[in-house]
Amino acid sequence: MARHFLILGSIFAGLAVAAGAFGAHALTTVLSADMLAVFDTAVRYQMYHALALCVVTWASHQSSHRFILVAGWLFVLGILLFSGSLYLLALTGVRWLGALTPLGGVVLMAGWASLAWGAWKRTED
Repeated sequence: MARHFLILGSIFAGLAVAAGAFGAHALTTVLSADMLAVFDTAVRYQMYHALALCVVTWASHQSSHRFILVAGWLFVLGILLFSGSLYLLALTGVRWLGALTPLGGVVLMAGWASLAWGAWKRTED
């Protein structure tokens, strides 16, 4: 199962690099400065959490605690909701998509809490 998180993390990281390049080279003349900032935020958080998926892979080899795997799935869902909603908001201008962003942020925070809990419980085993 942990191997899946390394694969997903690598894919999300590669896509974040591609999205960052796309934003820097193709969108600067198309989007307003505000929407470029939104797009940049999506790229940054996608990359942070792609790397977090790689950490989950490593952590799962240190401990088999289920909360570590839960953290991985929360990071995947959080990337899709948080970064995905920001990408769509920036590219389409559809404002209601911004309502998904805080939900994605909560899911990402839950992922970090789950990872911490799994690591904490590991020390008690």
